[in-house]
Amino acid sequence: MKQFESMKKLRLNHIIIVIIVLCVCGCQSVKKELPIYNPSDINPLLVDQSVRSVTDNHFIADFSLINQNGDTITQDNYQDKIYVTDFFFTRCQSICPIMTGNMARIQEVFINNDIVMLLSLSVTPVMDSVPVLRSYADRKGVIDSKWNITTGNKKHIYELARKSFFAVLDEGDGGMQDFIHTEKFVLIDKNKQIRGFYDGTVIADINRLIRDINILLD
Repeated sequence: MKQFESMKKLRLNHIIIVIIVLCVCGCQSVKKELPIYNPSDINPLLVDQSVRSVTDNHFIADFSLINQNGDTITQDNYQDKIYVTDFFFTRCQSICPIMTGNMARIQEVFINNDIVMLLSLSVTPVMDSVPVLRSYADRKGVIDSKWNITTGNKKHIYELARKSFFAVLDEGDGGMQDFIHTEKFVLIDKNKQIRGFYDGTVIADINRLIRDINILLD
């Protein structure tokens, strides 16, 4: 009888161990995965007409920009990096100060992680010269190795906004009268693909962005 009871307890213990193992494995396998955004997944008003029909394999186009130190910034600077992009201008007194403050918060959260970087593109590149960007970067606590605040050719920047990052609703050709103003933050992975869109003025979205960066890091 005692032997039977011992075997019964042993079997019960085995069952409990199996259940625990299955639960742990199940929890580990249910990791959140972020979507990969292609032009066809996004509001057509945010996508340049020339790429709206693209359903897969959308990658951020090559770019050439000038940062706060006068250095040329390209995709090579973001090779194997996870990064957040926004579009701003230094004279903006509405949403841009909030956005820049939230980019600074992201910079602080990932200050010791070399994989995470930031990229800001000026939508008024003629006014936002290198000296203007340098002064702005100093005031906002920008860490040069972490965050490039850039100027460059206006048509190139506007084409990136509309054909690569899908950050703006309005259409235009990047000419003299063209102007974009957006609160969007865009999350890019190591493969140069879009993994999320966020309102750069809303704390709840910034918290979600930070969580999503950690998911990509994981």
